[in-house]
Amino acid sequence: MRQRQAGTETATGYDDSGGRLWRVARQLPAVLFALGIVLELATPRDVAISAPFAAAPLAAAAVLSLWGTVLTSVLSSGATILFAFFHDTGSTVEAEARSVTNLTVSVLAVGVNYVLRRSGSRLASARGVAEAVQLAVLPAPPSHVGDLAVATRYRAAQAETRVGGDFYAAEETPYGVRLLLGDVRGKGLDSVAAVVLLVGVFREAAEQEETLSDVAARLDRALRREGRRQPGTAGLEGFSTAVLVEISGPSGSPAASGSTAPAASGSTAGGGPARGGGSVLRLVNRGHPAPLLLHQGNASLLEPTVPALPLGMSDLGAWPEHIDEFPFPRGAQLLLYTDGLSEARDSAGDFYEPVERLSNSYFAHPEELLETVLIDVAAHTGGRSVDDLALLAVAHDSSTP
Repeated sequence: MRQRQAGTETATGYDDSGGRLWRVARQLPAVLFALGIVLELATPRDVAISAPFAAAPLAAAAVLSLWGTVLTSVLSSGATILFAFFHDTGSTVEAEARSVTNLTVSVLAVGVNYVLRRSGSRLASARGVAEAVQLAVLPAPPSHVGDLAVATRYRAAQAETRVGGDFYAAEETPYGVRLLLGDVRGKGLDSVAAVVLLVGVFREAAEQEETLSDVAARLDRALRREGRRQPGTAGLEGFSTAVLVEISGPSGSPAASGSTAPAASGSTAGGGPARGGGSVLRLVNRGHPAPLLLHQGNASLLEPTVPALPLGMSDLGAWPEHIDEFPFPRGAQLLLYTDGLSEARDSAGDFYEPVERLSNSYFAHPEELLETVLIDVAAHTGGRSVDDLALLAVAHDSSTP
């Protein structure tokens, strides 16, 4: 099994170099204090250098706790006063001025640290609320849906922000396992409301509608109806790209256990059911980046045969929903992703290429696939991200005969 090494990036997709830098920064107050002592002892008695002692409390205010800042301030002020007796500068006024300056800076540093800690507590609380909102709006699917192993990841563009417009869902239905992944236009509360709407409608429609095209139509109607109710998202502004997937067939779905999956409407592509215990994979793509199929070291994009507009834009025209069919053999993995992956850029402005980056790679489980993707895209971008990223990967459960 080959996995690409990505340097210091973590599995969450963020560069760990910031953590190392923070650990180094925490040593700065002690380094400044030690430097002050060395300089005071190394210079002639008529030369006083107290700048490192004044800088140490300010550095501590930014990187240490309140009591760490207090301790640094006391030590720095004490050292300044002690060395004032050691030096022979010929002016007690100058020595007193240095001591008063250091005391003033120390008191200021303690105050700054207190304000920073209070702000940090509020930020941590806000992060906790945001995480709870995300779990309520976009709960992670179970690790197994039907006979498929499922893995998901959500990475916001900013580490402290956990709520955005990307979404996913997975449902076991009488017609097979149905998946949804998409990206709502816009940010903020409007996009969160659209995510809640689309995920809720999908869960109901996936169970009730016989064909994937009917599920897509339900989502489209719901989004247009909500757009008419919300003047701020009326017309072309209220839309969402999405890809809908249905996996059914000889194994890996409820359809294999007695239910009959409906035939796909429209023309099909990909050669029909897979042999050797595979399944049929049906796709409806509404303006979304094409899913990626990985099998035996090969990575290929499942491009739609007929391009379609995003959900919520059917007012521009009506046409039959097209469903593409592909084989989904055992050992294969399907990766759905938002444009936060395909449009991630490196320092030269080059896009991340999923096919190129994931070809000749083998993954034992969808979880392993997603961990590798997040690490790899972080290596590609240098840890920078400007858009939210949602990932959903599925594979036949290896424990199922």
